[in-house]
Amino acid sequence: GSVRGCPSLEGSVGLSNSVSRWVQVMVLSRPGPAQRAQVLDKFIQVAQRLHQLQNFNTLMAVTGGLCHSAISRLKDSHAHLSPDSTKALLELSELLAAHNNYTRYRRAWADCTGFRLPVLGVHLKDLVSLHEAQPDRLPDGRVHLPKLNSLYLRLQELAALQRQQPPCSASEDLLHLLTLSLDLFYTEDEIYELSYAREPRCPKSLPPSPFKAPLVVEWAPGVTPKPDRATLGRHVEQLVESVFKNYDPEGRGTISQEDFERLSGNFPFACHGLHPPPRQGNGSYSREELTGYLLRASAICAKLGLAFLHTFQEVTFRKPTFCDSCNGFLWGVTKQGYRCRDCGLCCHKHCRDRVKVECKKRPVAKGDVSPPGAPIPPTPVPHTSCGSEDSLSYTLSLEPETGCHLCHAWTQTEPPHLEAETVPLPTTASPPSQPSKPNS
Repeated sequence: GSVRGCPSLEGSVGLSNSVSRWVQVMVLSRPGPAQRAQVLDKFIQVAQRLHQLQNFNTLMAVTGGLCHSAISRLKDSHAHLSPDSTKALLELSELLAAHNNYTRYRRAWADCTGFRLPVLGVHLKDLVSLHEAQPDRLPDGRVHLPKLNSLYLRLQELAALQRQQPPCSASEDLLHLLTLSLDLFYTEDEIYELSYAREPRCPKSLPPSPFKAPLVVEWAPGVTPKPDRATLGRHVEQLVESVFKNYDPEGRGTISQEDFERLSGNFPFACHGLHPPPRQGNGSYSREELTGYLLRASAICAKLGLAFLHTFQEVTFRKPTFCDSCNGFLWGVTKQGYRCRDCGLCCHKHCRDRVKVECKKRPVAKGDVSPPGAPIPPTPVPHTSCGSEDSLSYTLSLEPETGCHLCHAWTQTEPPHLEAETVPLPTTASPPSQPSKPNS
């Protein structure tokens, strides 16, 4: 069976997979073992509350993320957990284990009354197994009524669950926050690389192959939600309104850096080096800065994938250049726009977050005279050493401290020419060796 072609079912499965990955990345986004243990403990509490609410579907996603081998291998982090938390996680994983066709889960589900949400993957697999195990017609040609009756009873139960009224009301602010947090894209290999960067593996104790927890978190792997830019933009705007309503009751129009760090801590963007320095003199962030941060972070980490992440640099073009996103002219004397360090794509400042062209990374070699727009075969992103916790930008082609540098670069009409020195933004760079002429 496949969920392809059924948008509601595909969205439900994709949401569960996103929750599982979000849990993993939130744990891995913390630099120290004690900090990761705090996140683990918090998610264990969330899982216990989901169990109390009889929300087994989200419980499976959260517990599956906590039991994923990329997380369970973090021995130093788990060593900081209390015995009660460790015991609670073990009990939840045993409840949802696939042993004997999910016997413990099925027993718990049968005892539930009132509002409840099943592990959708388990029940859909039951439907598939029932459909495949028995023929539609008997040997004499009659319709197989017992099979149809069994299918009807299971589908009737799922249909009745859709008409339930939840025992609590939705928090709009929290929904906007979770929508942006869950709209992330990470492959299995990227999550393992993050895990090994946090706690390098020991060759002597390395298992022959990654261990998979006996959960059905990704019973339909590869299924992910597909929100569009307009939808994300609306959630960002509503989230910013909620933030300023709660953190800026006086109406100053800014939030403190401490509040910004608290807010951004709800996202795993921290490991991407996307946090912008405040432009306000007192270290506070304006509504525009917060909106720009959330839009950029969600655009980069959304379902377009990491292949669409460009490493932009603010540059001075020495010859007339046009934006590869809107085709408009890059006006100005100096620092007219931005250029991707990896693929050479040029754009306006306001077009950086609207680029929908995949970054075709290429080696930068002396004597390379091909223009940025020329097709160049992509090169694999080099993996960083797993021996340091400070190098988490390997998948993003960013510098360790910041992904944005200022330099004077070549244009579409001349060979690559990079100055020897790059200066982190927003430090003012020295003017180019040759004075730039106004583009008119």
